[in-house]
Amino acid sequence: MISPIANKVHTIFVHVTDLESSVLWYTKLLSQEVDLEEVRKPVYNLKINHHTGVVLDAGPEGETKQVDPSKHPIFNFHTDDIQQAYSFVKELGYKIDSEPIHFDDFSFFTVEDPDGNVVMICTG
Repeated sequence: MISPIANKVHTIFVHVTDLESSVLWYTKLLSQEVDLEEVRKPVYNLKINHHTGVVLDAGPEGETKQVDPSKHPIFNFHTDDIQQAYSFVKELGYKIDSEPIHFDDFSFFTVEDPDGNVVMICTG
């Protein structure tokens, strides 16, 4: 039997405790405009320029989701210039876990969102 499941990632869910705080964090990271009046629980869809989406999920209205973040990157955002990206994130005052690490074919560093979810910024 051929699998009816497509060989592509459709949406990444990032579990958060405070939706507005997380929306601000991610939209600043991606230099996106946001109107907090339009942010409604339980989820917020980031504007992603690709077919894979990123959804910030704070859980049901009236509840505070308990988040147990992974100590490892859950996904990455791409950059063509790792040093420029690192400087930008540093200027935002975000918690950076590592200096850029360079390999022959790619470079990366990691940053933590307000809930401690580790996100990789990566070339290649």
